[in-house]
Amino acid sequence: MQVELIETFLDLMESRSFNRTAERLNITQSTVSHRVKALEAQFNRKLFTRNKGGTVPTAAGLRFLDYAKALQNQWHEATRAVTNAGALERSMRLGIQHDLAEAFAGEWMAAIRQDLPSTEVYMEADYSNQMNRDLGAGDLDLAILYTPHYLPDLYYERIGDLHYVLVSTEARELAGIRSENYIRSSYSPTFDRAHRLALPHLSAALLSAGQNMAIRRLLTALGGSAYVTAATAERLIHEGSAFRVQDAPVIAQTVYAATSLRTRHAHQHRKIIAAMGALLSTLPVPAMVNSGP
Repeated sequence: MQVELIETFLDLMESRSFNRTAERLNITQSTVSHRVKALEAQFNRKLFTRNKGGTVPTAAGLRFLDYAKALQNQWHEATRAVTNAGALERSMRLGIQHDLAEAFAGEWMAAIRQDLPSTEVYMEADYSNQMNRDLGAGDLDLAILYTPHYLPDLYYERIGDLHYVLVSTEARELAGIRSENYIRSSYSPTFDRAHRLALPHLSAALLSAGQNMAIRRLLTALGGSAYVTAATAERLIHEGSAFRVQDAPVIAQTVYAATSLRTRHAHQHRKIIAAMGALLSTLPVPAMVNSGP
């Protein structure tokens, strides 16, 4: 398997320029052309055409794209497996949404190490968009995320929910929330839609962020109002740093486990996913607080 041919093809599909692909891969333009011609010779089909507008994939090139991604993914998996052979039972690269890492990273790793003591684990916190890309490229084995992209060869399953509630340093009811002091939480497209439907007058704000930790620090430093995780809300209220906004809706964020279709039933994957599902199942669902007559 000549993986450099596949990687050159995929880069060219993204850059649409032989020059840019040569620069990005640190090779000459003639090498890019040679690799593309080698692929085209194997298929006996043109994969790209070049004109004044740049480099354009042919119908054959577009059809090969998903297969090329799958081949690259398999190569990365094989490379890691061979590299770690004899050292540990398995090496796993895990991605996790920022807010879930803040809430559960320690407990999740403790459960994984208990269930899979011979597995080497690398974990990184990231946003869903990047984790989907990394899964598709084979750079992650499994991810716990908010937003599935349903890319070819990837499998997603819902494993629970994380709940966000509105807190404020200045008001206990929605009527007292000032839009100029509102910090808009942008945790995912799903969260944004729910927020926009529930609180359209607060959907435009001067300040926004996409991580619970960042929003908590902004609230502490600047004051105002924002949606945070239920656990963070409890902590802020207990500290006397903020109030629960009593008549604001609770917004639930669905959590998904994502992995490749080939490994979705693998022993290690099922245990890792089950560990996060168990943690999510222990979370109480925050109720709407009645403001009274």
